[in-house]
Amino acid sequence: MSDTSVTWLTQEAYDRLSAELAQLSGEGRTEIAKRIEAAREEGDLKENGGYHAAKDEQGKMEARIRQLTELLRTATVGEPPASDGTVAPGTLITAEILGDESTFVLGSREIAGDSDLDVYSEQSPLGAAIMGRKAGDTTSYIAPNGKEITVKVLKVESFAG
Repeated sequence: MSDTSVTWLTQEAYDRLSAELAQLSGEGRTEIAKRIEAAREEGDLKENGGYHAAKDEQGKMEARIRQLTELLRTATVGEPPASDGTVAPGTLITAEILGDESTFVLGSREIAGDSDLDVYSEQSPLGAAIMGRKAGDTTSYIAPNGKEITVKVLKVESFAG
């Protein structure tokens, strides 16, 4: 998995996102179109809060549809990558960051599903700093506020979703 533009998804995550896309593309679009039409019939569109709220919601929904379509088109679906102890997309990382132990998933936020785990993109400053590292490695990165943050990778495991 050296191509960081590919997102790894479990079959469960892929199915969940596919169902969300189908709902948004079908029922979701129909429902929002009805709400826009009903608000349009209320009269003057300049001062019609319901119309503007429905149009805003439609824009957000269309953006989510585009996001899901692209994600599902480029995703690699299957079993979690077997962890050889190296930080890679789809791995569960335990690291010491600024002296505090933290456990998180490296990859797309979508793979974590309903779990309470934090998820960091491999393109994030933290993700880029630890990518390819092994348990015991120490590195650092520059945070958006300009401070250097030291990270020690403690454990790398496969993430089962």
